[in-house]
Formats: sequence, structure tokens, C-alpha cells
Amino acid sequence: MPKERGEKVVATNRKARHDYLIEDTFEAGMVLSGTEVKSLRAGRASLVDGYAFVENGECWLDAVHIPEYTQGTWNNHSPRRKRKLLMHKQEIVKLGQKIKEGGYTLVPLKLYFTDGRAKVELALAKGKKDYDKRQALRERQDKREADRAISARRNLGD
Repeated sequence: MPKERGEKVVATNRKARHDYLIEDTFEAGMVLSGTEVKSLRAGRASLVDGYAFVENGECWLDAVHIPEYTQGTWNNHSPRRKRKLLMHKQEIVKLGQKIKEGGYTLVPLKLYFTDGRAKVELALAKGKKDYDKRQALRERQDKREADRAISARRNLGD
């Protein structure tokens, strides 16, 4: 059987980019059981309520929903269990310091497979205020309207 190549995205957290100001991103491997991997390969996962934290020099991912594998037996995994993340020690220390300073949180942005290995993209993020969210929506809407006007003007000239 040929080894997998490339990147296959399983789940993304689009709401995180709306709710948080992303400062830095990190890639981490995950410690998973067999049924979790099979469920992820089937393309089933949700990052909506997920978050990561540093505890005792280790990084953990919590509240990420990976549903039970349908063909699993009595040794199936629990869907929202705490999962250990695999990162370099200096990255974990850096993240731990930033989180302790306050105002920062670790949010999962994307769950994917790279060359057959399950990875998660974590973001060091600060929460946005409501007015920041409204301003971002307004800017996006203004840009969309400007692009629409430019394309209408081009089509009119043809």
C-alpha cells in the first residue's frame, strides 16, 4: 500500500478567526487511539468548542469532538476526551509563558493529516471585543461591495 502524500483537511474552526485575534500559529501532532484515527479518516470531527492548555510541561487539547467510530467495538474512544499534543519543549514553554501573562488562549484552527499523520494547527490568540467583530464584518462587506462595483464597471466597458 502506498504511503499517503500531501495534506487532507478533516475539520476547520472558521469561527475562531472571527472570535479571536490570531497572533501566532503552531503545528502539533496528537496522541490518538486507533478508533479516533479511523473516525478522523472518515472526515468526522468538530473543533467548535475546542481549546488547548499547558499543564505540567505538557500541552493538551480538550473539548474537541471526534465522534465514535461506527464499526468500533467495546474499546471505542470517548468523543470529547483530553488528548495529548506533541510539540517541542521550547514551544510548550513559550506558549505556557504567554498564556500565564494573561489575555491569551490556545485555539485549534485546523485538524488535518500530513503524510498520513494527524496534526492540529493551534493559534495563540486574544479574544476580540464585540465592536472589533462588527468592524471586521463591516470591512469585509465594504471590500466585497468595492470588488463587485469594480467587476460591474469592467463588464460595462466590454
